Amino acid sequence: MNELTIHFDNAREASDLTDLSAKTVADVERLFDVSLTARDTWLKIEGARAEDAARFFEELRAARERGLPLNKALMDHALNAFVNGREDVLKTFASMRIDVSPRKPPVFPRTLGQQIYLDAIRNHAVTFGLGPAGTGKTYLAMAAAISALLNDDVSRIILTRPAIEAGEALGFLPGDLQQKIDPYLRPLYDALHDMLPAAEIEKLMERGVIEVAPLAYMRGRTLNHAFIILDEAQNTTTKQMMMLLTRLGFDAQAVITGDPTQIDLPDKKNSGLLEASIALQKIDDLAFVELTDDDVIRHPLVQEIIRAYRRHRV
Repeated sequence: MNELTIHFDNAREASDLTDLSAKTVADVERLFDVSLTARDTWLKIEGARAEDAARFFEELRAARERGLPLNKALMDHALNAFVNGREDVLKTFASMRIDVSPRKPPVFPRTLGQQIYLDAIRNHAVTFGLGPAGTGKTYLAMAAAISALLNDDVSRIILTRPAIEAGEALGFLPGDLQQKIDPYLRPLYDALHDMLPAAEIEKLMERGVIEVAPLAYMRGRTLNHAFIILDEAQNTTTKQMMMLLTRLGFDAQAVITGDPTQIDLPDKKNSGLLEASIALQKIDDLAFVELTDDDVIRHPLVQEIIRAYRRHRV
């Protein structure tokens, strides 16, 4: 039996790398045929593949130094990738770091699907991100947009989504038009505030550098030097989707996000997202990325809820 001990630089590093869930510890011990003993600032690894397990923890250590958040989802994904021969998965994730603000933490992909999605955004003028709630479709697109703005790749960010009435009529909601549509745009504001300080967001919006508006406001415009994010695209009509895609001007980039299983359109209207996913497949410089339940990065229960509903509705 082999035995190795990893010594960490301090208690914080030891805690970040060894304070694993019981399931993750069990998975490491089972997949590498080892037993783990963590004490203070060291980790003892005993077993047939102790060296392989130690190399896995050293990869986690290096990822932590690069700023990757070592949450359970990332650790579990890295472990599965590691034992299947993709030992460089954490280095790949770290290389896709997105710096959004000196006062906010960087953003990284946390799953293979998110890595593919970010790579598509970086290499295509238009990217469609399809998948269930919690897969980071809007969040990662927002990070890419802010990074592009800070790097002067674009001069403005346009954030839009259709204001589909889900059980309430807009006319019965209080306030003026902007106050009526704000609830529909709130998820975009939430992602924005995760990445930029509130004062900076307010300043950029006052200058028109960041614009958050319903999809109807895009008609008749040409969007040059802009990063456009269309959220909840499954609720666009076929005409609305075509309208937005034909707004693209010079040096513009667009990310279209949506969940084809959550269409709120009236029964007689076809989804513009579904039509686009069929009609536009063969166009160069346009990518479709499908995220799955495995890419959900919210509370672990969210994955189980999504899968349970899918089984129920089959």
